[in-house]
Amino acid sequence: MFSLLVSLFAGLSQALALATPWDGQPLWWLQLLALGVLAGQLSAPQLTARQAFVTGWVFATAWLVGTFWWLYISMHTYGGLAVPLTVLAIVGLAGFLALYYAAACMAYRVLVCTGWAWGAMLFAALWVLAELARGVWFTGFPWGAVGYAHVDGPLAAYAPWVGVYGMNALAAVLAMLGAQAVALAVRHGLSRSGLPVLLIVALLGAVPWGLHTAREHSNVQAANSAGTLSLTLLQGNIPQDEKFQQGTGVPMALKWYGEQLKAATTSLVVAPETAIPLLPSDLPAGYLQAIQQHFDAVQPPQAALIGIPLGSMAEGYTNSVIGLQAPPVKPSQAEVPGGYVYSKHHLVPFGEFIPPLFRWFTALMNIPLGDFNRGDVGQPSFAWQGQRLAPNICYEDLFGEELGARFIDPALAPTVFVNISNIGWFGDGAVMNQHVQISRLRALEFARPMVRATNTGATMVIDHQGVVTASLPRSTRGVLRTEVAGRHGITPFAWWVSRFGLWPVWLLAGLVVAVALGRKRRA
Repeated sequence: MFSLLVSLFAGLSQALALATPWDGQPLWWLQLLALGVLAGQLSAPQLTARQAFVTGWVFATAWLVGTFWWLYISMHTYGGLAVPLTVLAIVGLAGFLALYYAAACMAYRVLVCTGWAWGAMLFAALWVLAELARGVWFTGFPWGAVGYAHVDGPLAAYAPWVGVYGMNALAAVLAMLGAQAVALAVRHGLSRSGLPVLLIVALLGAVPWGLHTAREHSNVQAANSAGTLSLTLLQGNIPQDEKFQQGTGVPMALKWYGEQLKAATTSLVVAPETAIPLLPSDLPAGYLQAIQQHFDAVQPPQAALIGIPLGSMAEGYTNSVIGLQAPPVKPSQAEVPGGYVYSKHHLVPFGEFIPPLFRWFTALMNIPLGDFNRGDVGQPSFAWQGQRLAPNICYEDLFGEELGARFIDPALAPTVFVNISNIGWFGDGAVMNQHVQISRLRALEFARPMVRATNTGATMVIDHQGVVTASLPRSTRGVLRTEVAGRHGITPFAWWVSRFGLWPVWLLAGLVVAVALGRKRRA
């Protein structure tokens, strides 16, 4: 029982490491310590495979509940789902996803052979396979992957080379190596541990230097300036429980965003997800056309990216971004001024599509849910004043392999990412902080700035090195006038993920497991 309590505490500590409640920042050392506790438990000689499964499941369930507990706010506070059902749903989701990690822990106990270095490699491979399964299967929900805790740590230097899944593997290697070092020291004493402990300590000490060198090299190769663009980011702070109400939130949003779009003086204006909360056919007559006419006539020229739902009952609906700019709209594009449309590809389960067999569950919540159509992967960027602006909506920036599809042709690769979100569904605490770390890591992976325009926060600009350069206070209505410096060039991660997706990670991790299986059979 004590061992399970240790697993529970370690799992919660790993969740805390992703974004602390007091300042929203990640703690990379706490993540390594928490995962190192699990690694140490799995290395105990008396542990059985079944005990390893339970230990891993408790750790992962605690970690995941501690990571996305904020689903409670959308389900209960805004959705009206009863408290017991809400808690059961969140714990049930975490417990289901934790099965991947439980299976990885059990496999580790079954396959591990002698050798501290080999044990670290095997643990990392199995951990990454569990992360991949969570991030890809059943549409994927990789929120809270351990790599995001390292956006400010030494492992961040590997982001433009191996991406977040590679960082997951490196974190797992270091956690297991640390656990092995402690175990050797406890069993034999520092004076008798000999070469293995010395090698482990040397490796742990050399990592920050090696990663710093790698980061400098990647910046030279991939961080070429594409010029600067002045921009205005809009944060309407429309109350979430009124946002889609015809008598309150809808007219409030139409009035404020309409005024701000016309009042902006910068080259680009960005309004958040569903800033305009009605279909074009349901808007007041001439509303979008008046905004387009403003951008047709304004001097110097300006453009806008605006979140809006599109479609019809016959054709289906999309969660989209439209781009407005001169020249005037073509007749064939009359419903969507400007002609540019980006439609969200990675939809949110239960929010933008309802998984099979779960309509009974969504019927219990008072949330405007629906089944949306998916946009394509790798949609074109919005070209404006020498920049190629690549929109992504809500948690689409969680899927770097999908953003990477736009980088296969360097001549068309984005120079700036633009994330538009409405996280008001989930409160103003942990979820915003965690999402910021996700956006920062995408900036590091691709050496591209990430512009974020949100309804309630966090509205900000993140540069190509993952540093926040400008931001608005959260849960306030405001306008952020600032600049963003676009970038050219292709990072190593962008090169391979645009061509092969995540298959290299699957194959490398699978190869390690296959070798371990062969070693076990020969043992």
